[in-house]
Amino acid sequence: MNNKDKEIIVINNSDILDSTKNDVIIVNPQDNNRIAESNVDLADLLGTNWPTNAGGAAMILNNRNQLTSKLNDNKLDKFASTTGSTYASLLRNKDEDKREIELPVDVKFNAHSDINSSDFERLCEIPGTKLTVGSLVEVSNSEYADLYGVIRWIGIPPGSSNVMVGIEVEDDPNIRNLSASDGTYNGVRLFQCREGGAIFVPSNKCTNDRRFVEAEGSHSTSRLSADLEAPKFGHVDCPTVLGAVPPIRVRNTEELEDLCGKFKGIQGHHNSCYLDATLFSMFTFTSVFDSILYRKPDAQDIAQYSAVQNVLRDEIVNPLRKNVFTRADRVMKLRKFLDQLSSVSGLTSEEKDPEEFLNSLLSQIMRVEPFLKLSSGQDSYFYQLFVEKDERLTFPTVQQLFEQSFHSSDIKLKEVPSCLIIQMPRFGKNYKMYPRILPSQVLDVTDIIEDSPRQCSVCGKLAEYECRECFGSLQVGSGLECTAFCQHCLKTAHLHAKRANHTSKKIYVPRDFKVMADHMVLPRLYMELFAVVCIETSHYVAFVKAGSGPDAPWCFFDSMADRKGEKNGYNIPEMTSVRELSQWLSDEGARVINETAVKDKVLPEHAKRLFCDAYMCMYQSTDVMMYH
Repeated sequence: MNNKDKEIIVINNSDILDSTKNDVIIVNPQDNNRIAESNVDLADLLGTNWPTNAGGAAMILNNRNQLTSKLNDNKLDKFASTTGSTYASLLRNKDEDKREIELPVDVKFNAHSDINSSDFERLCEIPGTKLTVGSLVEVSNSEYADLYGVIRWIGIPPGSSNVMVGIEVEDDPNIRNLSASDGTYNGVRLFQCREGGAIFVPSNKCTNDRRFVEAEGSHSTSRLSADLEAPKFGHVDCPTVLGAVPPIRVRNTEELEDLCGKFKGIQGHHNSCYLDATLFSMFTFTSVFDSILYRKPDAQDIAQYSAVQNVLRDEIVNPLRKNVFTRADRVMKLRKFLDQLSSVSGLTSEEKDPEEFLNSLLSQIMRVEPFLKLSSGQDSYFYQLFVEKDERLTFPTVQQLFEQSFHSSDIKLKEVPSCLIIQMPRFGKNYKMYPRILPSQVLDVTDIIEDSPRQCSVCGKLAEYECRECFGSLQVGSGLECTAFCQHCLKTAHLHAKRANHTSKKIYVPRDFKVMADHMVLPRLYMELFAVVCIETSHYVAFVKAGSGPDAPWCFFDSMADRKGEKNGYNIPEMTSVRELSQWLSDEGARVINETAVKDKVLPEHAKRLFCDAYMCMYQSTDVMMYH
């Protein structure tokens, strides 16, 4: 619409409420006698504190930051007299027949009709502010002192004539003394939350939650405030990147080192390290999780599915892959969604574990198909190692613990997963079953896949039987591979007195495979380690493989490696190349460093974190991931 087709309407709030008046002032830009000689910025007109001066007018003006209609001095004076009105100005088409105001809410009303509660049954934002449904707020009057929460409803509830705000408050002892509900007001349900977790307050009692002012920036519409927002996170910009950006690929250690340094990776903020380390591991150098970024919504998805996906893809993952940096305020947008839309609370400020984040994002919000399909009929996104401590193992590998856990639980995987996330045998952040664990570079999953063709542990031919009781009892093999036998070797193995009472079961083998088995090498199924998330004193970091294959280099990532300033400062993320890591993960390299550095404090710093603090190991199947 051209400027010549627009009119500016200024409406005094009292005129709207009193339909007997008709003081709508129309300024037509085509009337040259009424045009000022220069553009006028309404924000400049109203002063630096213009949102307060303009009252609710700021709500409409905010949506038109560059209102440059030309007015003469008389009209400016006339406009200035209305700055205390509720709605000050807007653009509308000259050809419209109805005198109807388009508000930035889900409500329309006639300029000369009375406003009633049905018109304002539900609003998208508090008039005169940028506080919307989902905003983090604090309640500012004395009765509700020090209460914080999330806006769940805005509008004029039944039985009231004022704009009220429904807030789901944080769990706080003060709430017990208030008239809290489960989201109902005067017997009418306006939103859903836990019993005793909702309060309703007048709209003027809500302000931005000061605890997150750094992440959100000031809600003032002043451009100066917006310009001051970025330095709170440092000097590095983080523009939104649309489209599909592939993972970072490096060919050697030198190329990786060129990418490393400070302000690289995901910036930490407000106890976000659990999420930063996990996201960095999932998306920086691998595409195994990329289906999350591109799956189109369906009827079963939540209404905010696309919004969450866009933030994750365009504001976090794509900038990370293209510019090797994601700023903390971008991540805070995702954290707010997770906190609001899932059953996991405190994701915007509290210390959490990676599995809480994964459950919130993958299961409850994005509805990602579980990676693991178990023979028990259950599905899962990650696998917790449950084992009994073996005193003979002083430096166990993930392969050993993995097989021991599956054997003791007597379950198998129905298929090879594209991704396998394994949680180490530790409880909480402190107790570790083993002081050191060696992450296996390659994980052999052949013997835990249901109906997968297997080799006889004795002769190497096609196995037809499995004996779980033979686990660890033979000299040949030490893991689950020693439980598979051909018919002849099974009889031989069970001739021993200690194994005479063992019970075996037949393994399913496709008929066509039996025919070909004698003329082929039976394949084994492997998965490749690509990330290790570690924790030390409540702080998560990650070792991530920059590529695929045995020669790919590794980097160490810490989202809070350094800090600038104190309370109002910001964290500095850092990526560091770790040249020795591949050697440390090899059988011989791990043995040497474990024997020469008996005490943990003697270990190299990165080796100590890798062996002593491993919390979660991530494996991928480069073959299977192509089909997911």
